[in-house]
Order: sequence, then structure tokens, then C-alpha cells
Amino acid sequence: MKYYPLFLDLRGQRCLVVGEGPLADEKVAGLRRSGAAVEQQVGFAPCSLAGVRLVIDASGDAATGRLVWEEAERLGVLVNVVDVPDRCRFIAPAVVDRDPLVIAISTSGESPFLASALRARMERWLGPEWGPFVELVGRIRRRLRAQRLPLPAQTAIYRRLLRSGVRRLLARGREMDATFEAAVIAEASGERAGRVALVGAGPGDPGLLTLAAQELLFEADVVVHDALVSPEVLAMCGPNARLVDAGKRGGRPSARQADINATLIAAAREGLEVMRLKGGDPFVFGRGGEEMAALVEAGLEVVVVPGVSSVNAAPAAAGIPLTSRGVASSFAVTSLKAGEAGQAVRRLEALAAAADTLVVMMPLADIDELGSRLARVLGPRPAALVAAAGMPGQQVIRGTVEDIAGAVRRARVEGPATLVVGDVVAQSAARAMSSARDAGAAV
Repeated sequence: MKYYPLFLDLRGQRCLVVGEGPLADEKVAGLRRSGAAVEQQVGFAPCSLAGVRLVIDASGDAATGRLVWEEAERLGVLVNVVDVPDRCRFIAPAVVDRDPLVIAISTSGESPFLASALRARMERWLGPEWGPFVELVGRIRRRLRAQRLPLPAQTAIYRRLLRSGVRRLLARGREMDATFEAAVIAEASGERAGRVALVGAGPGDPGLLTLAAQELLFEADVVVHDALVSPEVLAMCGPNARLVDAGKRGGRPSARQADINATLIAAAREGLEVMRLKGGDPFVFGRGGEEMAALVEAGLEVVVVPGVSSVNAAPAAAGIPLTSRGVASSFAVTSLKAGEAGQAVRRLEALAAAADTLVVMMPLADIDELGSRLARVLGPRPAALVAAAGMPGQQVIRGTVEDIAGAVRRARVEGPATLVVGDVVAQSAARAMSSARDAGAAV
């Protein structure tokens, strides 16, 4: 680590900024926000550093910068010559200011642009409500310490505050409601049951997780996840989270649903924050409704966080619209279990006849029979199979319902996969070919 991070208390301390213009004005404003007594000089005289705690040279003049550096070093004054790392005893980070919450971001002088870009991302994640939230927690902390509450009990209250709806109330401007809810949490004594969050992990790309899902992932004590949840998403769990693999991958051994429910209930009754993490959306072919019913019956708090379903994510990743003006105005979705294609023939035929586009989830185990059944109803309708949608190993196999099974076998596709049937597949293929021709012409 090249620089030691710290926060300076400059309230009432003399600080000097050398230079003029927008950059110098920015430095002056930042120091004044921290309560410093700031002086600004266009030129620099060595005697001006007497009694100064910190100096920033924003003149952009090499000779001035050298003079400021040498005099500051001689007097032991903290010095920063802007954009000259070798003449800096400190660097000014990009700051996320949610006073009293302050987060400093530094690239050790390598790229101020990247530090600013990261700050912008942090500001989107940490909204303005974090300032009053930290103040509220601070007031509660002082009260708890005055009551000499044991540290483990204090920590439990802080965790409940962090996971509560207090911040959401503050974000909506409901400060009185937030204060009341925080007070109720702080006054509650004894052990509390935990909470279970049913969370959609999306198709695999962690960039498609909702912000709510990301936050809950990091906070969860126990994460009960399906086998289809990608390693990249699981890597976002908190460092101390206990991961429980529930299986749930088509045609492969999995934990019984009753056992999964029991695991969720037992962990929550220990007072833990529990997450049931499912690929896609928990309420789309995910048995999330069954799990929610079991948890509610057990008297537990349940939170549902929707996820991006492969129903629309897989076609989108392959550039296939489910609806398109003049081509398709409706779509139907179904799912197959291994060995179910024959039994589900009436359902498949009805859906294929009723909708312009048909989406079949988990089709690989029965792809041969599925193709032949659909061909009898639809004829040589365009079809595409999308595997590992949105991930580096994504595969898109195109054909018709008559020949898609053979194409899938030749490509040695492995799940998870989604089958799309309809004229939108041919339309997307034509656009892709047109784009490729245009790119070739441009070259």
C-alpha cells in the first residue's frame, strides 16, 4: 500500500491553496467544507507557509510547484502539488459525501478519472438517505452505551437496523416514521427470529442482479442456492456466509423440497438472515410460492426480490425479440421436466397454436421428442436454442423445430438452456446476417 489512508481534522486549521481557476477553487471549497481556515494565493512566497498545516499547489506551474514542495518539506508542512505524485506527501481522494458518512476512493494517483468514476457508482448505491441514517444509528449507539448494554446485544440491534426498512423510509422523506421504527428496534429485547429472502439470481451474469439482491447477498448469514446459480453470483456473498447447495438442476439429484423448507425455517429460527437464492426469478418455475407458503405458515418474515428470468433474458442475449411489430404480438412460456415431453403434448400443442412465439424452459432432456411433437403442429417453424445465456460460454443454435435436435446434439450443448420457437427467430437471424454484411462492407 503506497499511501496510508486517514481522515484529517482541519477544523480551524490554517491551510493554503496556491493558484487560481476552477481547480484551485475546487480545492478551496473542499477544505472549507471540512471547517479549515483557508487562504488562497495566486503567487507563492516561502514566508506564507508560516503557521500553515497543509498546502496544495494548484497553480500548474512547474517552478511554483517545486518552490512550494521544497519549502513545505523544509518546514514539515503537509504538501500536495497537483498532478505531480513525486511532490506529494498526501493525495486527495475522490469523496462520497453523505455526511457524517464519508467514503474516500483513491487509485494512489494512477488514475484520478477512475477514482471519480468509482465515486459516481458509489453515490448511486449510497443515496442521500445514508447521512440521516448514520446520524440516527449514532444517536441510538450513544443511548445503548449509556445503558451499558452488552456489546453482543448492541451488535444485534445494529444489524437489525441495517436490515430494516428504516433507510427506505428516510429515502422517501418519512423521517418521523423512520425514527419511530428505529426506536422500536432498539427497544426490543430478547432473541428474534431471522428473516428469509427469496431472491432471483437472474440467468448467471452478476451484472443482471438487482441492487436489492446484491445488498441482501452480502448481508446473508446463510445462502441456500440452486445448482444453476453461477459461481460469479455466489462470489458476491459475504465472507462469512454459509453456502448450502440445494441442487435443483433438471434431471439431476436434488434435495427434497420439504428438506429445503426445513433448512430455511431452522436457520431463520436461529435468528439468522437467510437467503433462498434461485436462478432466474423465484416465482417463475422456481417453486418460490411453495417455499413462501411454508415460511409464512412457520410464522417467519419473508421478503421476495424478483430476478431477471431466462424466459426473456435468454432470447434477449441471443438478439431474439419475443414480440415484434408485424411478426409476433404474443408469446407463451412453459417448462419441461425430463421425460415429460410426451405427457405434455397437449399443453405444448395448445400453447404453440395460441401464441406467436413459444418459449420452452429446460428442453434439453427431451429435445428430440419435443422437436418432433412441435413439428407435427407447426411444420418447419424457425427455432433457436440458447444455452448459458449472457455468460462467456453462451451458445446459440438456430434451425427449425424439425432439425434443432440434431443441431443441438452436434454442438454438444449442456444446460441450462432455453428454446425459442417462432418467426421472430428468423427475423433476428436475418438482422444478424445483415449486420455482418454491413460490417464486412465497412472493412
